[in-house]
Amino acid sequence: MGGTDVTDGWDWRRGGETPAPASPPGAGAPPAGAPTTPGSDTAPAAAAGASPWWSDALGDPWRDPATPAAVVVPGVVAAGTEPEPVTDPDAPGRPTLRHLLLIPVITALLAGTLGGALGYAFAVRGGAAGTVLGAQAAEPPALAQRKPESLAGVAERVLPSVVTVRVSSLGGTSEGSGFIASADGHVITNDHVVSGSSGKASVIFNDGTSAPATVVGQDPESDIAVIKVNRTGLRPVEFGDSDALAVGDPVLAIGSPLSLANTVTAGIVSALDRTMQAGEPGGPVRYYAAIQTDAAVNHGNSGGPLVDGAGRVVGVNSTIKSLVAEGQEAGNIGLAFAIPINQAKRVTQDIIGTGKARRTVIGAQVGGPGAGANGGVRLAAVEPSGPAAGAGLKVGDVILKLNGRPMTEPTDLIALVRKFAPGSVVTVEFRRGAARQNTSVTLAADAK
Repeated sequence: MGGTDVTDGWDWRRGGETPAPASPPGAGAPPAGAPTTPGSDTAPAAAAGASPWWSDALGDPWRDPATPAAVVVPGVVAAGTEPEPVTDPDAPGRPTLRHLLLIPVITALLAGTLGGALGYAFAVRGGAAGTVLGAQAAEPPALAQRKPESLAGVAERVLPSVVTVRVSSLGGTSEGSGFIASADGHVITNDHVVSGSSGKASVIFNDGTSAPATVVGQDPESDIAVIKVNRTGLRPVEFGDSDALAVGDPVLAIGSPLSLANTVTAGIVSALDRTMQAGEPGGPVRYYAAIQTDAAVNHGNSGGPLVDGAGRVVGVNSTIKSLVAEGQEAGNIGLAFAIPINQAKRVTQDIIGTGKARRTVIGAQVGGPGAGANGGVRLAAVEPSGPAAGAGLKVGDVILKLNGRPMTEPTDLIALVRKFAPGSVVTVEFRRGAARQNTSVTLAADAK
């Protein structure tokens, strides 16, 4: 430009001479890029016509030494038309929010991967061979949480108050169950568990410890006995109301069936006021209006508690029905019977207070079933000053119902009367001749 040719700094056509051939590297010339220093050994070589660039540019087959190089000066850019600034993608800059979020995510992934690898390594080393057993842990179902009102919660609360009772007699050692009735050591059990004993017994508690016990008193006709251990601070049971039970209510039977201590079985109330007449040959005859249940009860459960869904004792397990022949050992077939706790508690209080229990009577004797389709039981005798006579009942009257409960056998009247406490008032529906009548009878305690 301006009539001046500008080249790349070397006149390749000086004096019309032809360009000197390029010297190969290492042929008396310094390496490419070596600096030229005045006074050095390379200066004479430059004076001899060698290229001062120490370059092999002359050997570049793509360069035409005859092509002139031009310097282009950019024109003036009008104001307001500057191009947008271009950001160098390789230039370092400030981290963005995405980068800041990616850092902890990547760190967590790396940590999880490392933890999984270490866990796998330990599992393989421990013999698991990488096999994972079971499903992933989940929230336990409601029944597995053992709430206080669940069967497991009830059993956990009552078991510490249930004991095993062992009694030695001339015939050997008998074993049954019982439960703690007071914190000072009174234990309720069945009379047939301690009958025939010398007055000494032993009690094995839920935790496996044992203590000697003495027989406080017993009532063969109600099949209730009370023994006492010399230990304080015991945990007594909570008593329920057997009169408030309904058929279908859930119950638990707790005791030591077949010497298996701390056994819990579950069932329902199958029937109420199931009149029972039981007893061993030559022994007393026992009458009670029982709670029938299908909870499994076997030998050794006798004297143990029958517990309702709230953990309250509502009965004393006493007897079972069986299909075996006489002399064979009976087992559970889903027909078990418990003494109502209202009756057992009253007898226990009598025994602790006076050493013996009162027996509730109506002041009449029953002879047999009443004639006719309506059933009932006929009165064979009436005591002149007894409760029945005071209510206007006479010999020959047929008792049809007691407090609404139909009478079909003499056992029914005896068992139901003994269920009530002395002084209770009951309604009696009876038949005299062809007329049906009603009266109220105030039951009394016998004179024994």
